[in-house]
Amino acid sequence: MSKNGNLLILGAGQYGQMVAEIAQEMGIFAKIAFLDDSFDSRHCERVEGSLTDLPKFAADYRYGFVAIGNPELRRKLTEQLLQNGITPATLVHPTAYVSPSAQLESGCCIEPNATVQTGATLKTATFIASGAVVRHNAVVGEYCHVDCNAVVNSTANVPAGTHILAQEATNA
Repeated sequence: MSKNGNLLILGAGQYGQMVAEIAQEMGIFAKIAFLDDSFDSRHCERVEGSLTDLPKFAADYRYGFVAIGNPELRRKLTEQLLQNGITPATLVHPTAYVSPSAQLESGCCIEPNATVQTGATLKTATFIASGAVVRHNAVVGEYCHVDCNAVVNSTANVPAGTHILAQEATNA
């Protein structure tokens, strides 16, 4: 499989580290690096700068991913990726199941052993955690987080920015 560009992850914390592992498992990125305001190369060798340095990296990184839980900050940083000509990557772990008829918008992350069923739609920069299930024909709004082993029931419509807690089910 050929590598299709470099991935710049915004946020080098715990979620950023997990996202990097998913990206590595996908095997499609030539290089993976981070920007983060709180971590530096002493804490994570792949931190190349702070979030304000984003424009400096646009030429070297075709893809970006915002690995930050706060939905408003995730929205703002996703917009900054786009403004700098960086495509928000959609990351799907190899053990996840995503139906061929499901629609995933840019910037989503589907973690290990998660399921996105027939006709489901995930809007921009939504996180589906390990073991979570998005049932058929459900719509999960922009910048949502469906936590571990949570279930979004069939035909549910989850509002933007919602965090569905671990093991919770919703008909939103």
